[in-house]
Amino acid sequence: MSRIAGSSVSGERGSVTAEFAAVIPAVLLVLLLCLGGVQVGGQQVRLADAAAQAARSLARGDGLDHATSLARQLVGDAVVSVDQRGSAVCARLSAPAALGITVTAGSCALGGAT
Repeated sequence: MSRIAGSSVSGERGSVTAEFAAVIPAVLLVLLLCLGGVQVGGQQVRLADAAAQAARSLARGDGLDHATSLARQLVGDAVVSVDQRGSAVCARLSAPAALGITVTAGSCALGGAT
C-alpha cells in the first residue's frame, strides 16, 4: 500500500511542476506587456511636453527647424508637423514607442508673431 500511496504523491508533484512550467511563459508575457505599457505611457508624457514646447516656440516666431530640434532633444526621433488654426499655432508630434506603437501628441499656442 505504501508503494501506491508514494507513487501517487510523486505523480501529483510532477503534475504541479508541469502546470507551473506551463504558467511561467504566460506570467512573463503579462509582465512584459505591463512594462511595455508603462514605457508607452512615459513616452506619451514626454511627447506631450515636447509638443507644448514646440508649439510655444512656433508661436514666438521661431522656425520649424528650431521647434523640431527642441522636440528631438526631449523625445529623440520625433516627427513634427505644424497647423495654423486662426491665431493659434499647433504642433503635432509623433514618435515610435515600445511594443511597436507610434505615439502622437499635439499642442497649440497663441501666435504672437504674424
